[in-house]
Amino acid sequence: MIDPQRINGTTDGAARGSLCLCDGTKFDGELFGEPCDIAGEVVFQTGMVGYPESLTDPSYRKQILILTYPLIGNYGIPSDEEDEFGLRKWFESAQIHVAALVVADLSQHYSHWGATKSLSDWLKEYKVPALYGLDTRELTKKIRENGSMLGKVVREGTNPDSLPFMDPNELHLVGEVSSKAPVVYNSSGDVTIYAIDCGIKNNQIRCLCERGAKVKVVPWDYPIDSKEYDGLLISNGPGNPQMCAKTISNLRQVLSEDKNNCKPVFGICLGHQLMALAIAAKTFKMK
Repeated sequence: MIDPQRINGTTDGAARGSLCLCDGTKFDGELFGEPCDIAGEVVFQTGMVGYPESLTDPSYRKQILILTYPLIGNYGIPSDEEDEFGLRKWFESAQIHVAALVVADLSQHYSHWGATKSLSDWLKEYKVPALYGLDTRELTKKIRENGSMLGKVVREGTNPDSLPFMDPNELHLVGEVSSKAPVVYNSSGDVTIYAIDCGIKNNQIRCLCERGAKVKVVPWDYPIDSKEYDGLLISNGPGNPQMCAKTISNLRQVLSEDKNNCKPVFGICLGHQLMALAIAAKTFKMK
C-alpha cells in the first residue's frame, strides 16, 4: 500500500518551514538538512540528476536553489574519492555553496552502491537548510516569468520580518570562492593553460588535464603574463561581474597585446562576461 503522504513529499513529524519571496508570496513545506533561517537569491535548475554536483558548484554561491526534477535524494551522496589529478570525482568543489535547497519530494531512503550518506545528513554537515513538499512547478514558473528573486527560508514560528532579504549580487562572491594561491594540475602536460578561478568547477580542470594540458589555476586577481601560458581560460563564477575590477583590468591588458603574439583566450559564463567588459562592452542580467 502506498502512503499518500509519501506521494506528496511529506512525512509525519517533520518540522515545517516556508520559502518567502520578496513579492510577498509564501510557499510552505517541510524542513530537512540544517534547521535554520537563511536569505538569498532564488534560482532554479532543471537537471534530472547531478544534485551533488549542483550543490557544490561555486556559481550557486549564496543562492536558494530549486531543483525542478520531482524526486531528489534517491541515490544519496557519494564519497570524497579523488581522481588521478587530485580532483574530487563526484563534486565540483570541496564544499556546498548554495544558501538553501528547495525540492518537491525528498526520498527518505537512498540506494546507490557508491553512496556514503543521505542528502539531509550532508546538508547538515555544511549547515545548509532545505525544504520539500512545495509546488516547485508553480515556483519555477514564477521565477521563469519574473527572473531570479530574493527570498528566505524560515522555520515555522519565526517572524519572517526578523530576517532581512539579502542580495548576494551586492557582495564580492568571486573573492569568496576563488582559490587563494596558484595550484598546478597535471604538471607533466604538453601545453600550459592558465585558468583564472572565478569559481571554477572540478570538471573543467579535469577536461583540460585529460586532453594533455598542464593546468595552472590562479586566483581571480592574479597578475597575468601571456609569456607563461599557451592558452587562457576565465572560469564561470557567481555574482555580479562588475565586482571583478582587477580581473577585468588584467584581461584588458592581455587582450590589447600585440596581435602577432596573442594567445587563445576562452571565457565560460561569468568569464565570458568579464571578457566582454574588458573590451568595453556592457552586460546586463537576463531573466
